Parts: sequence; C-alpha cells; structure tokens
Amino acid sequence: MLRAMSRASVRAKAKVGRSEAKPVGEGVTRGRFAELHLHLGGAVLPNILHAYLRRVKHPLLKRYPTVERLERFFAKPRRTLDEYVRMHKLVEHVQRLDSIPYFVQRLVRGAVLFDNLAYMELRHTPWFRTDSGLDERARLAQMEEVVEAVSMAAMAATKTYPLIFKQVLCMHSTLSPAVNRRIVELAADRRGEVVAVDLAGPDRLYDGMLREVGPLFKLAKNRGLHTTAHLFETATGISGVGLRRREKVLPMLDRVGHGIQIPLQRPGLLKAMAKRGQCLEVCPTSYLKTGTLKRTEELREVFSRCFDAGVDIAICTDNSGMHGVRLPHEYESLLVNEVLSFAEMARCQKAAFTHAFGWTGEAPKL
Repeated sequence: MLRAMSRASVRAKAKVGRSEAKPVGEGVTRGRFAELHLHLGGAVLPNILHAYLRRVKHPLLKRYPTVERLERFFAKPRRTLDEYVRMHKLVEHVQRLDSIPYFVQRLVRGAVLFDNLAYMELRHTPWFRTDSGLDERARLAQMEEVVEAVSMAAMAATKTYPLIFKQVLCMHSTLSPAVNRRIVELAADRRGEVVAVDLAGPDRLYDGMLREVGPLFKLAKNRGLHTTAHLFETATGISGVGLRRREKVLPMLDRVGHGIQIPLQRPGLLKAMAKRGQCLEVCPTSYLKTGTLKRTEELREVFSRCFDAGVDIAICTDNSGMHGVRLPHEYESLLVNEVLSFAEMARCQKAAFTHAFGWTGEAPKL
C-alpha cells in the first residue's frame, strides 16, 4: 500500500512539475534545433513516399517498384542546380490536397523523434500542389486550400509531437508575375501560420524576373511578412547581367537562402549584411548534391569569413529526405570535417533560433 502511495505521489509531483514548467518559444517543446530551410517536397523520406505510392497503387510504382530504386534516384548526384531542382517535380506530382496530411504528419513526427527539432519552417510553392487540370483562376483559388491543408495537418500532428511549426510560401522563377503576386497576397492573408515569403527555382531564370520580384518583397514587408530568397547559391547566381539586380534585392531580405557565394566571391557585401542583421541559411549537403562544391571542407571559408564579418549562419538541411541527412547530422558532419568547432556549432544553433521568424523565446541549450 505504501509503495502504491509512493508511486502515486511521484506521478502527482511529475504532473505538477509539467504544468508549472515555463514553455520555450510559443509552446512546450523538447527539441534542441531549429530548421529554417526545409522544402516540403525534399523533406519526404523515400520509404515514406514509397509506402504512399503502394497504398494508393500510384502509377509511379512502374518506374520505382522498390524503395531501393527510389532511394537511388534521390541519392544520385546532380551536375547543376537546374538538374537538382527537377527532382522536386516527382514529389510535387504526388503531394496533392488529399495526400498532404499523410506527408506532413509523418514529417512532424520524424522531426521531433529523430531530428530533435523544437522549431520548423516548412517552405513550399502552393501552386505546384494544385490541380493542373484546372484553369489558372481556379488554381489560384486552390492555393489557399493547399496552405490550409498543411496548417491543419501540422496542427493535428503537433498535439502529439510538440513542435513550433510555421510555413514559408515560395515564389518561383518559373511562374508568372500574377501567380507570384498571389502567393505573396496569400501569405499575408494567412499571416501567423505563414511567417515569410521566399523566392525559389532555377537561378539562371532570375535575370529576367528580379525587376518584378523587388516590388513583391516590398509588398510582403508592408503586409507584415518576413522575407528570404534563394540567392547567390551558385556560380551562375553571382554572375550575369542580373548581378546588380540581385544586389538590389539583397537589402530587402531578412535572411538569405544559401548565399554561400557572397563570402566566397563577393565578401565585400558581408559588412552591410552584418549591419542589417541578415543571416545565411547554409545547407551543406545540398552543395555536394548540386555540384556547387566538391567537398564539405570548402565551407570553412564560408563560415570563417561570415563569422569575422559578424554575419550569422543557420545550419539547415534544405531537402533532408532526398539527402537522407537529418539536421543533427549536418552539424556533426561540419564538426567531424573540422569546418566548425564546438563553440562555433553552438553559435550556429543559437543563430537559428535568433533568426527564426516564428520563435519568440530563448534558444534551447545544446
């Protein structure tokens, strides 16, 4: 009897302790990392995707009858960013309104159980999840259903797996100005669950569209949104007739997606970035997969020049499912390859929470 009472007392004290604990950020979380650059399509593990294909008897099973075949498709290094980006089309073809809950629920579960995340910003272009059989007007309207589906699935999942979850909507270099404008307007209409707008897509197409994108970033800021963009990632992104336009877009951003060519090729821009309080979203594995870098060690100069200039770096995965590399492993790889020290790793972990668009507390201690 005394033993039973003792156990009951312990349970009661534990319950009181949980209720009195101060929440971290917007809610109670157990994670230690913040993921600031993760794409909905690229976050899906091949085994999760293949399980869904089998469940619905999807036609893609003819091309990828086994998980191993699908894994080989994603693992294959690409020669260029354009070639790499095309991988997303396969997943976007599967991720539609009826399947989004399946993928988001499993993504959140894995992020908490295996990635040790406390915070996640998931980015996507809602246009690519609409029904391509509809006319443009109907697809523009359906984009809101896509954002709603992601939000509802995340809300349901985070009740079991505590995680602060926010969306970032991506404009895209292959889309028309009208569609990109609607993406910004939709992000503003759903502000709260959506925290920012991004610019994604093949950077070779930026030269012809950056004139239109500038006003859209200004619109986003005026509507209370944060901004980021895939900018200065590749050698293509640091050259060409649009270089000056890229540099004009840079001050409009709160963070820079990738941006590794700035410290490598345009370090003179770092001082102004530090003054503006901008942060780079560096995704180490991506640069090996796209052929932008040959070895992880090449990132040493990126980190050292940014640190010397006072520019923060958040370590991210970009496409963790396609890469088969979770966020803690990205940190570990940089440590093992002597790109970062323990102290610098902690600095990047703190920077991720500091620059997170939807986190309102202190960074959890490593």
